[in-house]
Amino acid sequence: MSTMEAIVISKSGGPEVLKYKQVPKPSAVEGEVLIRVQAFGVNHAEMHMRKGEWDVWNPITGLECVGIIEECPGNEFSVGSKAMGVMGGMGRERPGGYGEFVTVPVSNVVPIESKLPWEDLAALPEVYSTAWSCLFTVLDLQHGERLLIRGGTSTIGQAAVNLAVNVGAVVTATTRREARFETLKKMGVANVRLEGSDLGKDFEKLPRFDKTLNLIGNSVLLESISLTRPGGRMLQAGWLGGLAPVANFNPMIQMESGVHFSLFHSKVLGGADFPISRIPLQDIVRKIEDGKWNATPTYVFDYRDIQSAHRLLDSHDAGGKIVVVKHY
Repeated sequence: MSTMEAIVISKSGGPEVLKYKQVPKPSAVEGEVLIRVQAFGVNHAEMHMRKGEWDVWNPITGLECVGIIEECPGNEFSVGSKAMGVMGGMGRERPGGYGEFVTVPVSNVVPIESKLPWEDLAALPEVYSTAWSCLFTVLDLQHGERLLIRGGTSTIGQAAVNLAVNVGAVVTATTRREARFETLKKMGVANVRLEGSDLGKDFEKLPRFDKTLNLIGNSVLLESISLTRPGGRMLQAGWLGGLAPVANFNPMIQMESGVHFSLFHSKVLGGADFPISRIPLQDIVRKIEDGKWNATPTYVFDYRDIQSAHRLLDSHDAGGKIVVVKHY
């Protein structure tokens, strides 16, 4: 039996529970693609999986990867092509991108033509697939609309800023640190505010937003709804503020009337309702290649240093995407 090396969650705990092990090498069947992993992004969901806080997880985690197509039994894609793999049960119901090889459903694979280095490509799949789906599939963001992004300097937040500014939305974004205000302004954000649970006081005399993307989570859910106009949409798609539920939630008393509230979880990417083929990932790569957007990862770690990558992830101080590169 052929084997490969993989990073495995040996038990629930801190970064030290991530161990290197030899495991069986997978093979693709019809409807799957086998990717030789060159690099992968590190995501907060993987931190929660490592801690034992997620509902479903695989010992070989990793929600995304970039690499070379090694096998494609259905001939949907060419063997030897560069590709992105994202979600499709990766790291949850099936082994994920923390292995040397990974099988991914065809519906969750995107072949990519690019001269960008692997670490730059690895910063894109989950972040831009999620941000695009949030803004255009769920929020139906339009030119000229006023959009609030809570958590604007998170990885998904920055991708959402690029996408929203590109379509002509008027973006307000929040961040926990004033030192990051200038970064958001340079990206085209019209108004930057310090993130906090009493954000509503800053906007008391201003019109409410047409659309709101809440990446902070349950701790600001009700306030985010109140900041959105009747007939507008508020979408929750992140839990940067933690996983604790809203305490003593009473919709009749606490929720604003007329605001459309919905949830997005990236695990649905590639399904019938959220096809990856709808997301213009190749166009996004081109914009980054042309220098129109900066999506360079903030930190790049070697595959042998996964525990350091997760320690940085736990600190919430990365200020951007953390990427791990495999050197063969």
